[in-house]
Amino acid sequence: MSLKNFFDRIRPNFEEGGKLHPLWSLFDGLESFLFVPDTTSKSGVSIHDSIDSKRIMSFVVIALMPAMLFGMYNVGYQNSLAAGKLAETGFWAMFFYGFLAVLPKILVSYIVGLGIEFAWAQWKHEEIQEGYLVTGIIIPLIIPINTPLWILALAVAFSVIFVKEIFGGTGMNIFNVAISARMFMFFSYPSQMTGDKAWVATQSICGLGYDLPDGFTAATPLGEMAQQVNVNFNWDMVTGFIPGSIGETSVIAIGLGALLLLFTGIASWKTILSVFLGGGILAAIFNATGALTMPWYDYLLLGGFCFGAVFMATDPVTSARTETGKWIYGFIIGAMAIIVRVMNPGYPEGMMLAIFFGNFIAPLIDYCVVERNIAKRARRAANK
Repeated sequence: MSLKNFFDRIRPNFEEGGKLHPLWSLFDGLESFLFVPDTTSKSGVSIHDSIDSKRIMSFVVIALMPAMLFGMYNVGYQNSLAAGKLAETGFWAMFFYGFLAVLPKILVSYIVGLGIEFAWAQWKHEEIQEGYLVTGIIIPLIIPINTPLWILALAVAFSVIFVKEIFGGTGMNIFNVAISARMFMFFSYPSQMTGDKAWVATQSICGLGYDLPDGFTAATPLGEMAQQVNVNFNWDMVTGFIPGSIGETSVIAIGLGALLLLFTGIASWKTILSVFLGGGILAAIFNATGALTMPWYDYLLLGGFCFGAVFMATDPVTSARTETGKWIYGFIIGAMAIIVRVMNPGYPEGMMLAIFFGNFIAPLIDYCVVERNIAKRARRAANK
């Protein structure tokens, strides 16, 4: 309560006529982040709900915690494994090494992204929106551990300005901001984002971890499959003890987040299920035709497939909103991800482009579904 009283006491300085009024957006954003706003809509609303955008974002951030924490541990695990020191390195030593390696990326993402949002809100005299709370943690989780911080900063700035704010801010963007940042990094700096040098941290940090030889490489299982290398299924593909983007390797950790999102009703189970159906059916077809030599389910476990299906394809702003449209939208994303992986060996991931394409056609899907429903009702009315 003392903190709340402090904010109540200094609020007049930021309100209209106060000496710090130009900083009202900054004050309002910080206060709404720390406390539940006590204001309600005065007009244009017929239904009031306890769920607001801040609560939704908070639940998504909590759902991301298992993937983030496991990703930190896996960074240290892969470093110790590559150094041949796995047996003599303790759990906490590996976790704290990964924590120190991942933390700068999270800080850069939030500092750059929130800094732009605060400045934009101040310039436009608008409230600061909560959308970047989720985007700011997703972006570091979908990149390789060796991604330079300056590339991350450029990508965040690009995506926040040109993918989000230009379109009107949270709720108005037509493309997923995190996916756009990943695409900016991938197409602008491919040598830093792909290849076998990107996935395992190679430098010790504050006395933790191990320095690996110059030129050390470690391929991801998905990259090996793209090169027609037989990769036998093992439980590391499920638990996540494999090289890959920081938060995308553990199916179990991602599944825990998915359960929370489904339980709270934030994510659509139709979208998630249809992504896996689309991917599974296409992978099975490619298996039957001989285009794939590995089991179809391997393609659903590896890379960013699970993470994309749970945390990005379900983005309520950029995904399909009609109930039938969610099935179509998710199926297209899952199918396209497998098509890209199989038909383009030089680009083994596919999920990023599939979600971006899904965002692009989501409004068209909803439009067609609505028009079809209108036509059906018109026919029923005419037949009465």
